[in-house]
Amino acid sequence: MSVVTELGESRLVHLPQGSIRIYERGQGEPVLFIHGLFANAAAWRKVVPRLADSYRCITVDLPFGAHRIPMAPDADLTPLGIAGTIADLIETADLGAVTLVGNDGGGMLSQLVVAHRPERIARLVLTPCDAYENFPPPLFDYVCWMARVPGAGPLTGRLLRLPAVRQTYARSRFGFGGLSINPICGELIDHYLYGMTHDRGVRRDTVEFLRAVDSRYTIDAATRFSSTRLPVLIAWAEEDRFFPFEHAKRLAEDFPNARLESIANSLTWVAEDQPARIAALIDQFISATPLHADQPR
Repeated sequence: MSVVTELGESRLVHLPQGSIRIYERGQGEPVLFIHGLFANAAAWRKVVPRLADSYRCITVDLPFGAHRIPMAPDADLTPLGIAGTIADLIETADLGAVTLVGNDGGGMLSQLVVAHRPERIARLVLTPCDAYENFPPPLFDYVCWMARVPGAGPLTGRLLRLPAVRQTYARSRFGFGGLSINPICGELIDHYLYGMTHDRGVRRDTVEFLRAVDSRYTIDAATRFSSTRLPVLIAWAEEDRFFPFEHAKRLAEDFPNARLESIANSLTWVAEDQPARIAALIDQFISATPLHADQPR
């Protein structure tokens, strides 16, 4: 079974920045799931089936290192630029007022969308992610440093073509290994790393984003949280190694209309370790926060 089978039908949404693949499954209020660095829509494959009976679940492949279609050469691939791409996607695909769910780097992007382009956001769900001064987490700072080394992108692509290198990276705490308690399968590893190993345009996009990583984006976004009245759910892994639970508490304090829920027996990728728990929390949160009459549907 393909790792994207559970996500539903796929299509391309064409934007000035480039073409974005989205998957849709289910009917009802739209829930848009945003993945993290070196992952793609498949990150939510265990959560979508648990919500699709009640909601329209939309997942996307963002230009975050695991996409398959390179962006336009002039696309803005800074964190704020990719956040703008998400906002443009919501408008172009006419999704209405979405519940935005972000994880890992996708949570960082979700914060930027809410801070700068909140018009079509009905609710925000943040799971373990970059925030405040922690962008990037210190253990992953080496990735941004490598992106500034000339020729690092092509070399990385060649190395990752080797199965042993892919598996070693994926199991390492400097790779995917520290992000979930449950190791991800080889098929998912290959799916995530395909673009980096097969397309120089994808590698170019990824390097451009990594060179732009800077905590000034998240620090600036945090100064704007107090002005939003959106319902916000902070659903955070207690044992996360990269994104401290103290930041979850801080986010819950900085957003005026927020609630905090802890997730046990999970690391950063809560959708891998505790998909039933995160799906139940999202369902309860949406049910408890009905849309206002003046919000787009």
